[in-house]
Amino acid sequence: MRILLLNGPNLNELGRREPEVYGRTTLAEIEARLQSLAAEAGARLETFQSNHEGALIDRLQAARGEVEGLILNPGGLTHTSVALRDAVALLVPETPCIEVHLSNIYAREPFRQTSLLAGVVTGQISGLGPLGYELAFRALTGTGK
Repeated sequence: MRILLLNGPNLNELGRREPEVYGRTTLAEIEARLQSLAAEAGARLETFQSNHEGALIDRLQAARGEVEGLILNPGGLTHTSVALRDAVALLVPETPCIEVHLSNIYAREPFRQTSLLAGVVTGQISGLGPLGYELAFRALTGTGK
Protein backbone atom coordinates (compact mmCIF):
# COMPACT_ATOMS: atom_id res chain seq x y z
CA MET A 1 0.00 0.00 0.00
CA ARG A 2 1.28 3.45 -0.93
CA ILE A 3 0.35 6.41 1.26
CA LEU A 4 1.09 10.04 0.41
CA LEU A 5 1.73 12.45 3.28
CA LEU A 6 1.17 15.97 2.00
CA ASN A 7 1.93 19.04 4.15
CA GLY A 8 1.17 22.61 3.19
CA PRO A 9 2.56 26.05 3.92
CA ASN A 10 4.72 26.71 6.98
CA LEU A 11 4.64 23.11 8.19
CA ASN A 12 8.36 22.90 7.38
CA GLU A 13 8.73 25.24 10.37
CA LEU A 14 7.14 22.87 12.91
CA GLY A 15 9.08 22.78 16.15
CA ARG A 16 10.02 26.46 15.78
CA ARG A 17 6.75 28.10 14.71
CA GLU A 18 4.43 28.92 17.61
CA PRO A 19 5.37 25.89 19.71
CA GLU A 20 2.66 26.82 22.22
CA VAL A 21 0.11 26.10 19.46
CA TYR A 22 1.79 23.46 17.28
CA GLY A 23 4.21 21.84 19.73
CA ARG A 24 7.93 21.21 19.45
CA THR A 25 7.85 18.15 17.23
CA THR A 26 9.38 18.84 13.81
CA LEU A 27 7.99 17.73 10.49
CA ALA A 28 11.07 15.53 10.04
CA GLU A 29 10.23 13.77 13.33
CA ILE A 30 6.61 13.24 12.24
CA GLU A 31 7.77 11.86 8.91
CA ALA A 32 10.28 9.54 10.60
CA ARG A 33 7.59 8.17 12.91
CA LEU A 34 5.27 7.49 9.98
CA GLN A 35 8.11 5.88 7.99
CA SER A 36 8.62 3.54 10.94
CA LEU A 37 4.91 2.69 11.00
CA ALA A 38 4.98 2.14 7.24
CA ALA A 39 7.89 -0.29 7.56
CA GLU A 40 6.00 -2.22 10.25
CA ALA A 41 2.86 -2.34 8.08
CA GLY A 42 4.67 -3.25 4.86
CA ALA A 43 3.46 0.01 3.34
CA ARG A 44 5.30 2.69 1.40
CA LEU A 45 5.07 6.28 2.61
CA GLU A 46 5.85 9.16 0.29
CA THR A 47 6.18 12.63 1.79
CA PHE A 48 5.83 16.05 0.22
CA GLN A 49 5.75 19.54 1.72
CA SER A 50 5.45 22.83 -0.07
CA ASN A 51 4.73 26.42 0.76
CA HIS A 52 3.23 26.82 -2.72
CA GLU A 53 -0.40 26.02 -3.46
CA GLY A 54 0.28 25.10 -7.09
CA ALA A 55 3.01 22.61 -6.13
CA LEU A 56 0.59 20.88 -3.73
CA ILE A 57 -2.07 20.70 -6.44
CA ASP A 58 0.46 19.34 -8.94
CA ARG A 59 1.49 16.63 -6.46
CA LEU A 60 -2.14 15.69 -5.79
CA GLN A 61 -2.84 15.39 -9.51
CA ALA A 62 0.27 13.22 -9.96
CA ALA A 63 -0.96 10.95 -7.13
CA ARG A 64 -4.13 9.90 -8.98
CA GLY A 65 -3.97 6.15 -9.49
CA GLU A 66 -0.55 6.02 -7.80
CA VAL A 67 -1.44 5.97 -4.08
CA GLU A 68 -4.05 4.16 -2.03
CA GLY A 69 -4.33 6.75 0.73
CA LEU A 70 -3.63 10.40 1.47
CA ILE A 71 -2.80 12.14 4.74
CA LEU A 72 -3.15 15.88 4.24
CA ASN A 73 -2.34 18.82 6.47
CA PRO A 74 -3.10 21.78 4.22
CA GLY A 75 -2.01 24.34 6.81
CA GLY A 76 -3.48 27.79 6.21
CA LEU A 77 -4.81 26.68 2.81
CA THR A 78 -7.46 24.75 4.76
CA HIS A 79 -9.44 27.94 5.12
CA THR A 80 -8.75 29.64 1.80
CA SER A 81 -8.10 27.30 -1.11
CA VAL A 82 -10.97 26.21 -3.31
CA ALA A 83 -8.37 25.04 -5.84
CA LEU A 84 -6.78 22.65 -3.31
CA ARG A 85 -10.25 21.41 -2.36
CA ASP A 86 -11.00 20.68 -6.01
CA ALA A 87 -7.71 18.77 -6.38
CA VAL A 88 -8.53 16.62 -3.34
CA ALA A 89 -12.03 15.99 -4.71
CA LEU A 90 -10.43 14.46 -7.83
CA LEU A 91 -8.89 11.75 -5.62
CA VAL A 92 -11.69 10.99 -3.17
CA PRO A 93 -13.57 8.62 -2.90
CA GLU A 94 -11.28 6.30 -4.94
CA THR A 95 -8.39 7.32 -2.69
CA PRO A 96 -9.33 7.87 0.96
CA CYS A 97 -8.02 11.13 2.40
CA ILE A 98 -7.63 12.06 6.06
CA GLU A 99 -7.27 15.79 6.80
CA VAL A 100 -5.00 16.35 9.82
CA HIS A 101 -4.46 19.43 11.96
CA LEU A 102 -2.09 19.60 14.91
CA SER A 103 -4.19 22.19 16.72
CA ASN A 104 -7.94 22.12 17.22
CA ILE A 105 -9.00 24.44 14.42
CA TYR A 106 -12.51 24.66 15.90
CA ALA A 107 -11.18 26.19 19.13
CA ARG A 108 -9.10 28.85 17.38
CA GLU A 109 -9.79 32.17 15.69
CA PRO A 110 -13.07 32.31 13.77
CA PHE A 111 -11.32 32.44 10.37
CA ARG A 112 -9.57 29.12 11.18
CA GLN A 113 -12.78 27.32 12.14
CA THR A 114 -13.87 26.60 8.57
CA SER A 115 -12.24 23.87 6.53
CA LEU A 116 -13.00 24.14 2.84
CA LEU A 117 -11.75 20.56 2.51
CA ALA A 118 -14.01 18.99 5.15
CA GLY A 119 -16.77 18.32 2.65
CA VAL A 120 -14.57 16.26 0.31
CA VAL A 121 -12.19 14.37 2.61
CA THR A 122 -12.92 10.93 4.02
CA GLY A 123 -12.24 12.03 7.60
CA GLN A 124 -10.64 14.69 9.74
CA ILE A 125 -8.42 14.64 12.84
CA SER A 126 -7.95 17.93 14.64
CA GLY A 127 -6.26 18.93 17.87
CA LEU A 128 -4.31 15.78 18.77
CA GLY A 129 -0.88 17.10 17.84
CA PRO A 130 1.53 14.73 16.06
CA LEU A 131 -0.57 11.76 17.20
CA GLY A 132 -3.16 12.85 14.63
CA TYR A 133 -0.80 11.89 11.82
CA GLU A 134 -0.23 8.45 13.33
CA LEU A 135 -3.97 7.89 13.78
CA ALA A 136 -4.59 8.91 10.18
CA PHE A 137 -1.96 6.46 8.98
CA ARG A 138 -3.44 3.65 11.07
CA ALA A 139 -6.93 4.43 9.79
CA LEU A 140 -5.81 4.31 6.16
CA THR A 141 -3.78 1.12 6.52
CA GLY A 142 -6.08 -0.70 8.91
CA THR A 143 -3.26 -1.07 11.44
CA GLY A 144 -5.09 0.57 14.34
CA LYS A 145 -4.62 -0.93 17.76
